[in-house]
Amino acid sequence: MEGNPYANARYQQATNNLDQLVGILQSGDVHAFGQIAELEALTLHALMMSSQPPYLLMKPNSLAMIEKIRQYRLETQHPLYFTLDAGPNLHLLYPTEIAGQVAPFIQAELLPLCEEGKYIADRVGTGPVKF
Repeated sequence: MEGNPYANARYQQATNNLDQLVGILQSGDVHAFGQIAELEALTLHALMMSSQPPYLLMKPNSLAMIEKIRQYRLETQHPLYFTLDAGPNLHLLYPTEIAGQVAPFIQAELLPLCEEGKYIADRVGTGPVKF
């Protein structure tokens, strides 16, 4: 971020989003949470692309998946959202209660775009377990 012309605006945006998240999490507003998660992910990648030197970590399949997720959400009204790590990998965010409805979409539309047709299915837990 050093020298990035958008750094100060980004810091302010992150602060505003964090302030909003407190109320969103308290209210359980899945839609608002998903919107902020996606905005944060895309903003991070936009900053990387506008850095000096610029770098691009998303790949064509990352963008294709984002478009498919947006279209799926529009068509079904299911609260399926994404975030991105600091690479090309999408992480899907959705309530457990719609997992059965989302699974066929993931299998048919997203899995073919995954490297070697593999993905990791995880979920929120209660923390690490000692074996």
